[in-house]
Amino acid sequence: VQLVESGGGLVQAGASLRLSCTASGRTLSTAAMAWFRQAPGKEHEFVTISWRGGETNYADSVKGRFTISRDNAKNTVYLQMNSLKPEDTAVYYCAAAYRSLIRTNWDSYDYWGQGTQVTVSS
Repeated sequence: VQLVESGGGLVQAGASLRLSCTASGRTLSTAAMAWFRQAPGKEHEFVTISWRGGETNYADSVKGRFTISRDNAKNTVYLQMNSLKPEDTAVYYCAAAYRSLIRTNWDSYDYWGQGTQVTVSS
């Protein structure tokens, strides 16, 4: 399975971006899909997850500002990011988990994308 993220960029605080994660090699419809991010010098941070049943969870730091969604026909997951803040600056990664036991830590996933840079200026 290959996951390819796109949509990152440099924006000002308060702006919006939509990240995409497109998969090849396996359908995403049976996977739990998550977004993580990693700021310089920090560990991977959980951002959001879309569970197989359609439920979603968000980190407190992005709740109310970020939205995860899926388009199974396009085998793509999206992350809509609104009201961006400088502290959202990071490399954003999507991850897919097909295993039965899934948590919100980085190592709980089977596949990861290469990441896309998001930079928010103040």
